[in-house]
Amino acid sequence: MAQQKQVKDYIRTIPNFPHEGIMFRDVTTLFLDARGFRMAVDQLLHPYAGLRFDKVAGLEARGFIMGGAIAHQLSVGFVPIRKKGKLPGKTIEQSYSLEYGEATMELHEDSLQPGEKVLLVDDLLATGGTAEAGIKLIEKLGAEVIGCSFIIDLPDLGGRQKLETMGQDVHVLCEFEGD
Repeated sequence: MAQQKQVKDYIRTIPNFPHEGIMFRDVTTLFLDARGFRMAVDQLLHPYAGLRFDKVAGLEARGFIMGGAIAHQLSVGFVPIRKKGKLPGKTIEQSYSLEYGEATMELHEDSLQPGEKVLLVDDLLATGGTAEAGIKLIEKLGAEVIGCSFIIDLPDLGGRQKLETMGQDVHVLCEFEGD
Protein backbone atom coordinates (compact mmCIF):
# COMPACT_ATOMS: atom_id res chain seq x y z
CA MET A 1 0.00 0.00 0.00
CA ALA A 2 1.38 3.40 -1.02
CA GLN A 3 2.04 5.94 1.69
CA GLN A 4 -0.24 9.00 1.56
CA LYS A 5 1.48 12.16 0.33
CA GLN A 6 1.97 15.10 2.68
CA VAL A 7 1.92 18.77 1.65
CA LYS A 8 5.71 18.87 1.85
CA ASP A 9 5.91 16.12 -0.79
CA TYR A 10 4.35 18.46 -3.38
CA ILE A 11 6.89 21.27 -2.87
CA ARG A 12 9.79 21.47 -5.31
CA THR A 13 13.20 22.76 -4.22
CA ILE A 14 15.19 24.79 -6.74
CA PRO A 15 18.83 25.28 -5.73
CA ASN A 16 20.58 28.64 -6.21
CA PHE A 17 17.45 30.66 -6.98
CA PRO A 18 17.16 33.62 -7.01
CA HIS A 19 20.79 33.81 -5.81
CA GLU A 20 23.69 31.44 -5.26
CA GLY A 21 23.28 29.51 -2.02
CA ILE A 22 19.48 29.92 -1.75
CA MET A 23 17.28 26.83 -1.73
CA PHE A 24 14.01 28.18 -3.20
CA ARG A 25 10.89 26.33 -2.01
CA ASP A 26 8.51 26.37 -4.97
CA VAL A 27 4.83 25.91 -4.10
CA THR A 28 3.64 26.11 -7.71
CA THR A 29 4.04 22.33 -7.90
CA LEU A 30 1.62 22.09 -4.96
CA PHE A 31 -0.88 24.35 -6.77
CA LEU A 32 -0.63 22.19 -9.93
CA ASP A 33 -1.98 19.11 -8.17
CA ALA A 34 -5.69 19.26 -7.30
CA ARG A 35 -5.35 16.88 -4.34
CA GLY A 36 -2.29 18.65 -2.96
CA PHE A 37 -3.92 22.06 -3.36
CA ARG A 38 -7.12 20.88 -1.64
CA MET A 39 -5.10 19.26 1.15
CA ALA A 40 -3.19 22.50 1.77
CA VAL A 41 -6.38 24.60 1.91
CA ASP A 42 -8.03 22.15 4.31
CA GLN A 43 -4.97 21.89 6.54
CA LEU A 44 -4.47 25.66 6.68
CA LEU A 45 -8.07 26.01 7.89
CA HIS A 46 -8.14 23.06 10.28
CA PRO A 47 -6.86 24.80 13.46
CA TYR A 48 -9.46 27.53 13.02
CA ALA A 49 -12.49 25.26 12.63
CA GLY A 50 -15.45 26.76 14.43
CA LEU A 51 -14.02 30.29 14.52
CA ARG A 52 -15.77 33.06 12.62
CA PHE A 53 -13.78 35.14 10.14
CA ASP A 54 -14.99 38.19 8.27
CA LYS A 55 -12.13 38.30 5.76
CA VAL A 56 -9.04 36.47 4.60
CA ALA A 57 -6.00 38.64 3.83
CA GLY A 58 -3.32 37.32 1.48
CA LEU A 59 0.23 38.61 1.17
CA GLU A 60 1.57 39.26 -2.32
CA ALA A 61 1.81 37.18 -4.40
CA ARG A 62 1.39 33.47 -3.65
CA GLY A 63 -0.65 34.38 -0.58
CA PHE A 64 -3.28 35.60 -3.05
CA ILE A 65 -3.67 32.09 -4.44
CA MET A 66 -4.07 30.37 -1.07
CA GLY A 67 -5.97 33.27 0.48
CA GLY A 68 -8.46 33.39 -2.37
CA ALA A 69 -9.11 29.66 -2.13
CA ILE A 70 -9.54 29.86 1.65
CA ALA A 71 -11.86 32.88 1.41
CA HIS A 72 -13.97 30.95 -1.10
CA GLN A 73 -14.06 27.93 1.22
CA LEU A 74 -15.19 30.14 4.13
CA SER A 75 -17.60 32.22 1.99
CA VAL A 76 -15.94 35.45 3.13
CA GLY A 77 -14.24 38.35 1.37
CA PHE A 78 -10.61 38.41 0.31
CA VAL A 79 -8.23 41.32 0.99
CA PRO A 80 -4.98 41.63 -1.00
CA ILE A 81 -1.97 43.12 0.77
CA ARG A 82 0.36 44.30 -1.97
CA LYS A 83 3.72 45.86 -2.58
CA LYS A 84 3.70 49.65 -2.71
CA GLY A 85 2.30 51.16 -5.89
CA LYS A 86 0.26 48.12 -7.00
CA LEU A 87 -3.18 49.00 -5.57
CA PRO A 88 -5.37 51.69 -7.15
CA GLY A 89 -7.32 54.09 -4.95
CA LYS A 90 -6.58 55.25 -1.42
CA THR A 91 -4.26 53.03 0.57
CA ILE A 92 -2.43 52.88 3.87
CA GLU A 93 1.15 51.67 3.98
CA GLN A 94 3.60 49.95 6.29
CA SER A 95 7.34 49.73 5.72
CA TYR A 96 9.49 46.88 6.98
CA SER A 97 13.15 45.90 6.96
CA LEU A 98 14.72 43.57 4.46
CA GLU A 99 18.18 42.05 4.59
CA TYR A 100 19.43 44.98 2.50
CA GLY A 101 17.11 47.98 2.84
CA GLU A 102 13.38 48.42 3.25
CA ALA A 103 10.15 47.55 1.47
CA THR A 104 6.60 48.79 1.84
CA MET A 105 3.27 46.96 1.76
CA GLU A 106 -0.11 48.59 1.12
CA LEU A 107 -3.74 47.88 1.87
CA HIS A 108 -6.86 49.68 0.60
CA GLU A 109 -8.05 51.96 3.38
CA ASP A 110 -11.65 50.74 2.94
CA SER A 111 -10.89 47.00 2.76
CA LEU A 112 -11.53 46.27 6.44
CA GLN A 113 -13.85 47.63 9.09
CA PRO A 114 -13.08 48.05 12.80
CA GLY A 115 -13.75 44.83 14.70
CA GLU A 116 -13.59 42.52 11.69
CA LYS A 117 -11.80 39.21 12.26
CA VAL A 118 -9.09 38.35 9.73
CA LEU A 119 -7.05 35.27 8.83
CA LEU A 120 -3.66 36.22 7.32
CA VAL A 121 -2.31 33.78 4.71
CA ASP A 122 0.91 33.38 2.75
CA ASP A 123 2.94 30.57 1.26
CA LEU A 124 6.19 31.09 3.16
CA LEU A 125 7.25 32.39 6.56
CA ALA A 126 10.93 33.37 6.58
CA THR A 127 12.03 36.41 8.63
CA GLY A 128 8.42 37.47 9.23
CA GLY A 129 8.89 41.03 7.95
CA THR A 130 6.17 40.90 5.30
CA ALA A 131 3.70 39.21 7.65
CA GLU A 132 4.48 41.72 10.40
CA ALA A 133 3.77 44.58 7.98
CA GLY A 134 0.51 42.89 6.96
CA ILE A 135 -0.57 42.49 10.59
CA LYS A 136 0.19 46.14 11.32
CA LEU A 137 -1.83 47.25 8.28
CA ILE A 138 -4.82 45.15 9.34
CA GLU A 139 -4.61 46.54 12.87
CA LYS A 140 -4.31 50.15 11.60
CA LEU A 141 -7.81 49.72 10.16
CA GLY A 142 -9.10 48.45 13.51
CA ALA A 143 -9.51 44.83 12.41
CA GLU A 144 -8.14 41.88 14.39
CA VAL A 145 -5.85 39.13 13.11
CA ILE A 146 -7.20 35.85 14.50
CA GLY A 147 -4.48 33.68 12.99
CA CYS A 148 -1.59 33.51 10.55
CA SER A 149 -1.39 30.47 8.24
CA PHE A 150 1.57 29.54 6.07
CA ILE A 151 2.37 26.53 3.92
CA ILE A 152 6.10 26.63 4.73
CA ASP A 153 8.14 27.84 7.70
CA LEU A 154 11.89 28.39 7.54
CA PRO A 155 12.45 28.20 11.32
CA ASP A 156 16.13 29.13 11.21
CA LEU A 157 15.14 32.63 10.00
CA GLY A 158 13.00 33.41 13.06
CA GLY A 159 9.75 34.60 11.50
CA ARG A 160 7.49 32.42 13.59
CA GLN A 161 9.07 33.64 16.81
CA LYS A 162 8.69 37.26 15.64
CA LEU A 163 4.95 36.81 14.99
CA GLU A 164 4.36 34.86 18.20
CA THR A 165 6.13 37.63 20.13
CA MET A 166 3.52 39.97 18.60
CA GLY A 167 0.85 37.74 20.17
CA GLN A 168 -0.14 36.01 16.95
CA ASP A 169 -1.31 32.43 16.54
CA VAL A 170 0.89 30.90 13.82
CA HIS A 171 0.02 27.73 11.91
CA VAL A 172 2.37 26.12 9.34
CA LEU A 173 2.02 22.95 7.31
CA CYS A 174 5.70 22.06 6.97
CA GLU A 175 9.21 23.25 7.73
CA PHE A 176 12.49 23.27 5.87
CA GLU A 177 15.56 23.55 8.09
CA GLY A 178 18.76 25.36 7.17
CA ASP A 179 17.25 28.02 4.93
